[in-house]
Amino acid sequence: MQGRMMGFPLLLTHFLERARTLFPSVEIVDGAPFHKYTYKQFHKRTSQLAHALQKLGVRPGDRVASLAWNHHRHLEAYFAVPCMGAVLHTLNLRLHPDELAFIASDAEDAIVLVDRSLLPLWRSFAARVPSVKKVVVMDDGGVNILDDTTDYEALLVGEPETFAWPALDENAAALLCYTSGTTGNPKGVLYSHRSTVLHTLVAAMGDTLGVRSADVVLPVVPMFHANAWGLPQIAIAVGAKLVLPGPKLDPASLVALMEKERVTIAAGVPTIWLGLLALLDANPKAHDLSTVRSMIIGGSAAPASMIDGFARRHNLQVTHAWGMTETNPLGSVAHEKPPLQNAARTEAERLSLRASQGYPVPFVETRHVDESGRALAWDGTSMGELEVRGPWVASSYFNDVGQDRWTADGWFKTGDVVTIDAEGYLRITDRAKDVIKSGGEWISSVALENALMAHPAVLEAAVFAGQHPKWGERPLAAIAFKPGQSASKDELTTHLAAHFPKFWLPDDYVFLPQIPRTSTGKFLKSKLRELYGDLLTKR
Repeated sequence: MQGRMMGFPLLLTHFLERARTLFPSVEIVDGAPFHKYTYKQFHKRTSQLAHALQKLGVRPGDRVASLAWNHHRHLEAYFAVPCMGAVLHTLNLRLHPDELAFIASDAEDAIVLVDRSLLPLWRSFAARVPSVKKVVVMDDGGVNILDDTTDYEALLVGEPETFAWPALDENAAALLCYTSGTTGNPKGVLYSHRSTVLHTLVAAMGDTLGVRSADVVLPVVPMFHANAWGLPQIAIAVGAKLVLPGPKLDPASLVALMEKERVTIAAGVPTIWLGLLALLDANPKAHDLSTVRSMIIGGSAAPASMIDGFARRHNLQVTHAWGMTETNPLGSVAHEKPPLQNAARTEAERLSLRASQGYPVPFVETRHVDESGRALAWDGTSMGELEVRGPWVASSYFNDVGQDRWTADGWFKTGDVVTIDAEGYLRITDRAKDVIKSGGEWISSVALENALMAHPAVLEAAVFAGQHPKWGERPLAAIAFKPGQSASKDELTTHLAAHFPKFWLPDDYVFLPQIPRTSTGKFLKSKLRELYGDLLTKR
């Protein structure tokens, strides 16, 4: 016997119409250049954009690319394109032009929406993307160059302020995001309306990201990175005020924007928040962030010392989360379960829970396996590759590449090496490609990095594998110090020796002004291995 419920499709169109109907006066704010308008005005302009794109020949299934920072015009494309039945493809502006050319060609983008300040980047690879028929420029204060492009605002003039949104299949493609390509070419992940709606509903729950209509949401994470972690859709679904920072992501600009707009929830990668914590530590009473109730950190493991530093010194609470482009992206969140919040647990134990990758959100299932694919025990010590499945986990890549990333029984191989404890808490010990295997024993670079960044002089630390003639690999550490501070190699080793066995301790250190980063703000260990991987063999 089947239930007798309506076959109501899960479409992003519902969130768009809900925002206009129930929250017409709620604001959307651009930080740089400053701009403010309401959800009612947003809905009108989104409708106008859909009409304009339709006149440019965009049809269901066509890919419309965006090469842009976080701002209101980009947000309009986030809804106009998928709601009209096309697919929004966000291009990562931090990638090399060769990678961007590959991605845009692989996606066969038909239209490109590009910030005026990013036109030089677009032109550096445009000739290699013959599928693009029209380039639409969004004015973000860049240099005004006369060429054959179309102005975004001119495109919208005179278009109707409502659009007859089509009745789409909920499994229709909505957004296309590519991985950062750290192993081989970037791979496309094609989100559906259904997957994005389900992700939005679960991510907004109180025990996940906990977004409410009373919130002011600041996605520092770029809209070109893993769907901005779903925050644009979440904010619009619940009717929260949305603050978009544009290209100004330095700590001073972010703090000023958070103060001015009274932000309650902000989200970004650890490198963003390391800089912000350093700014607050240097000026502990200069800023009022009392409205902020959650700072969501994901993208890579956040040091426990940073989480503790925000809480103890500035009364700011970090919400640690894990996910990937392939998981739409939210997979787990590090909340303390109520039964674990008891007086018998030490502060260090409770911090360990908050600094973990957390336990899976509803509808995401996890397991970890050894090298032979055998499922491991949830004992908190057995290390293996994390595998996941769920309704917003990719079932394949765009154009069917990389099929070896899925198991025969349908799980996605994440490439993260983790432990899982009896309560289901994940703790990433490494990426599979970054794990250090010394003399047959695994060494967790993440654990060493977190401990190094707990040293009072250390701002950033990345531990990576160096070649060794006897042990195969040995850990090396790249260190960036806080302004005006330093520590010797012996001091850093002594700091680590209290917490790790001797064979885990780095064989050497390299001191840098800043750790190299990937296009998504993570530490670029492949570059460190390239530059310093043979350091031990030269002795």
